[in-house]
This record gives sequence, C-alpha cells and structure tokens, in this order.
Amino acid sequence: MRNSNIELTVSLDSNNIPETIDWSATDFADGKPQPTKAFALSIWDADHKSIMKIDLWNKEMEVAEMKMFAIQCIGGLGDTLFSATGDEDMQREIHQLCDKLAAILKKQQEEARQ
Repeated sequence: MRNSNIELTVSLDSNNIPETIDWSATDFADGKPQPTKAFALSIWDADHKSIMKIDLWNKEMEVAEMKMFAIQCIGGLGDTLFSATGDEDMQREIHQLCDKLAAILKKQQEEARQ
C-alpha cells in the first residue's frame, strides 16, 4: 500500500487571523509548498452521520474571490456526488445552482464598477 500526505500550514497574526496559508503534498513533483488564499476541508463523521469542517481564508482573500471560491466548491461537490453515486439529476441541479450564483456574482461585480 502507498501512502500520500497533504499538509496545510497556516501562519496566524496576533489575533489568530490567517495571514498566509500554504499547502503541500507528497505527490508534488517539486515538493515545494504552494500558497493559497483559502481552503475548505470537509470530513465525514460516520458515527454521527454529519460533517466536520474547517474553512479558512487569509487576509488577502477578496470578497468576490471568496464568493467564486464558494460557488466552485459547490460545483465540485456536484461532481463528487456524481462520481460517487452516478446521480446525474443531482449533479445537474447543483450545476444549475452554481450557474445562477455565478450570474448573481457577475451582476454584483458589474454594479460595483458603476
């Protein structure tokens, strides 16, 4: 059996707010940590039939970026659901929601520019 590790390193300011977030994986070709502005980790707790989650973002993450990040996370979950279950109907509904949310975000960004 082969093991692979994913590591997250979060640097906090004096108020425990993330300043930098880096991640690395043993499968990275160059082995160097990569910076990111945000991550969302969900773990299934089989005993309680619920998720445990960690969502962090750094001070540099802009509001529009956070909204797009959330929309893409939701879309990714639709793909995960399809991959795991083959349920095309649920995947389509999730992607339609993402399309609607992306249109709302685009409209908000256009209004902010005016």
